Amino acid sequence: MSGATDSPVHPALRITGLTAGYGAQPVLHELSLEVPAGQWCAVLGPNGSGKSTLLYSVAGLLRPRSGQIELSGVSLQSAPAAAKRTLGFACAPERLPDLLTGRQCLQVYAAAKGLREIDGEVLELGGALSVAGQLDAFVDTYSLGTRQKLAVLLALIGAPRLIVLDEAFNGLDPASAGILKRHLRRLVDERRAAVLLATHALDIVERYADRIALLLAGRIVREWSAPELAARRSGGESLEDLLAAAATDEAAPAR
Repeated sequence: MSGATDSPVHPALRITGLTAGYGAQPVLHELSLEVPAGQWCAVLGPNGSGKSTLLYSVAGLLRPRSGQIELSGVSLQSAPAAAKRTLGFACAPERLPDLLTGRQCLQVYAAAKGLREIDGEVLELGGALSVAGQLDAFVDTYSLGTRQKLAVLLALIGAPRLIVLDEAFNGLDPASAGILKRHLRRLVDERRAAVLLATHALDIVERYADRIALLLAGRIVREWSAPELAARRSGGESLEDLLAAAATDEAAPAR
């Protein structure tokens, strides 16, 4: 008998009425978002809009004040261990453990996912990203780009259904960024994985995202599907123009 995580009717991510923050003042306000399996969703917004707070909430690293988060139909609040088995989260590069080697990091993550060894596909991607030769060096010797690559490799262990990335392309050389973008797109198209990416890189959004959510002051104020974006582009409206217009509309006083 299949469990909730096996059912195709459940989106990879469903957020309902999420309010979250770090101190007395919440950062996110009654936010709702849904990402179906087989879609790449880009979250855009200015610095301080709440993008990292959103991703940390989805990863279970920040407890919401209210609202619900479900990963493949499993509540992150009531069944966190089961929910996180469907999740791959790329932590910030500076949060990687300096006193472990890259290979030890991969082994720890694999064990946490109940795997006896590191996924061969992850190691193959590491080779394509030119990380394989550095896996036995300590993380504190890594450059920012190598740390970023390792963080993404860790997120991909165990074939997660939802891959959560926070500015994951920062510090990557163009060749590595291209390899990673194409790999993620293949996981979305062929494996029906979902990607939730917070980014400022509009070129990535233009070419790879299926859906865009605009986050302003802790609220998702607009969403666009890939067909909607394509229709606007065919009318001569760039993504940059579209986002600027939406932000201006939100800032305008109500009449």
